[in-house]
Amino acid sequence: DQQLLQHMEDRVRKIEGHCEELSLVSGNLQKDCEQKQKDIEMLFQSVETLKKDKADEENVLAAMDTKADKNALGTKVNCTQFEACMERLDQRMQEMQGQVTGQNQHWNEMQQQLNNMMENKLGRQELKIFHKHMEKTWQKSIEELEKKMSESDSAAGTRKQLPVPFTCLSCDRMVETQVPGP
Repeated sequence: DQQLLQHMEDRVRKIEGHCEELSLVSGNLQKDCEQKQKDIEMLFQSVETLKKDKADEENVLAAMDTKADKNALGTKVNCTQFEACMERLDQRMQEMQGQVTGQNQHWNEMQQQLNNMMENKLGRQELKIFHKHMEKTWQKSIEELEKKMSESDSAAGTRKQLPVPFTCLSCDRMVETQVPGP
């Protein structure tokens, strides 16, 4: 009984340790996810700023075309380079968004695994052994109780103490008698 109880307590402690470990891992994943979300928001802000700068740049280019020489304008800004940078930035943004989505899915999977582990840890073998042990103990207790009850009912030498004082059934008068027994 003590070994089984100790074994069960050890298993519960192990499960609690695993839960704490998984809680730390999920907390770290959540922090990473939040940090990456902040990074993505900053990238979106940078893209918006670049788009505004691009619009301003296009206005400047139009003004420069009308006022200045195209060669002087070419030395200031190269549109093809800017477009290439914007495309690379857009690709990187999509990659980051995919990574965040993947991490969210991974976090959800880890959370589901944790829930499954918690449901199944104390399920099968440990509880079956404990259940069988409890049934045996219960059956022994019932058998002992039935044995004691049958012994007390069928014992040959038992004497019941008679109630004292006796009264006569016909006249209700007190009758003095000696009661046999101890």
